[in-house]
Amino acid sequence: MKSRGCLTFFLLFALGAQLFALGRTEEGEVKAYNDEWVLCVTDFDFGSVAEEKLVVAGVITRKLVERINVISYRARVSPEYAFYEGYIWSRAQAAAAKALSSKQEERANLLFRGDPGWKYRQNIAKADAEIEKLRLALEDAANEAPLIEEEPVFRLTDGNKNLIFPAAPKAGSEYKFCADQKADAFLSGKIFDFHGRYHVSIQLYTVFSQSFIFEDSIIFSPDDLETALDEFSRRLLIELSGNKPAKLAIKSEPPDTLVLINRSFAGKGSSLDMEYPPGKITITASAPNHESMTVETELHPGELAEVDINLRPFDYEEVKILGPTPEGSVYHGALYAGEAPLTLRLPANTLQYVELETAGRKGAAVFLAPDKENMYSVSMRTIVPPAKGRVEQARKLYYWGWGLTWLSGIAAWLSFHTYRDTRAVIEYAAADLNNQKFIDRNSRMYYVSMGTLIAAGALFAVDIFQVGRYLYVGTKGSPSMIKVNWK
Repeated sequence: MKSRGCLTFFLLFALGAQLFALGRTEEGEVKAYNDEWVLCVTDFDFGSVAEEKLVVAGVITRKLVERINVISYRARVSPEYAFYEGYIWSRAQAAAAKALSSKQEERANLLFRGDPGWKYRQNIAKADAEIEKLRLALEDAANEAPLIEEEPVFRLTDGNKNLIFPAAPKAGSEYKFCADQKADAFLSGKIFDFHGRYHVSIQLYTVFSQSFIFEDSIIFSPDDLETALDEFSRRLLIELSGNKPAKLAIKSEPPDTLVLINRSFAGKGSSLDMEYPPGKITITASAPNHESMTVETELHPGELAEVDINLRPFDYEEVKILGPTPEGSVYHGALYAGEAPLTLRLPANTLQYVELETAGRKGAAVFLAPDKENMYSVSMRTIVPPAKGRVEQARKLYYWGWGLTWLSGIAAWLSFHTYRDTRAVIEYAAADLNNQKFIDRNSRMYYVSMGTLIAAGALFAVDIFQVGRYLYVGTKGSPSMIKVNWK
């Protein structure tokens, strides 16, 4: 009994400790309001753009949205924080005051309900207790400022994610437009045709300021579209991120390294103090005869991030290309490399594509370049390439055979069931059936059903042959994966 009592005390103590910890956790949690900052991109005005340039104008809008979508969060400045704090605060007080007023009105109506004295006193006491709780809740709502998220998640509206852009609102209805779109801001713009070039201007409206807080414009030619949008969107992204831009310095080797930041061209070699909005970025570096590299890093407001990139050069191995005859033109990819037999110096451990042409015959092969210091060779086969249009003809015959097989199969199924059903009628009513024409028609239907069955079987066999022929012709001359031999 003593051990059982100790065990019970231990279980109650452990359960009480867990409940106490759970209560402390829930009590310590403070909810932050407005944890998202939503932007709506409206349909840009293309009114003055020529019809043949409308496609490019639409591309500008989509590419600008792609660049905006890289922002991960927005830092709220003091005026914006104060706006949302006051908005949530006033709503909380209004809700608490409304609940208190409703309960006080409910208490006043108890006098006119005509309840018995004992029930009336009971309801009054209950209403007074609830009114006191609501009064304290109103005081708490008036005295305790709500916690607003200082770095809400940045996202576009669901329509923008599906490349749906609503029309920009008219002057004076901007605030209502944001409320309808459930957005904290919207971006509008115009695209003009300026002497053969594009003139793009944008405006950013925010709910907290109830005005346009950012305007920018740029003029560029169609050939400079990507570069212009990179520079144009960079200034917009800094504004949308809501804080100081981050700085990025890249040092890369070799000097001719091509650098892309978030899939946009950022320069060659080393670059210093480039401004970018805070958040995660992806840096991709590549250079001739070197392995490419991708680096992900996070930029912080007002800080300088230094990234060192050293690309590893390829290790090269020699591979000898051999053909069935001692002569032939060798193409490495799409470039002419020389005459066979030919030794190619290739990057180790990489897939390579080589073609061989000789005396009206062609061959192609894909192989993995070796990564060991030895001499290797590749023996390639050549065949007479299929005549022009032969693949299309084989595909057409296969499709025709497949279609006719289906039609003949349906005809065979209908004719057979027609014959079988009429034959069943004849056998069932043989004594009473005197219609010779009906019996003769059933006999002819037998031969029709047999003929359609034979035709369906023959067409099915022909279609199988056409499938094989199509696969053979379609794959004839296609490159094959072959093994590299060591010499």
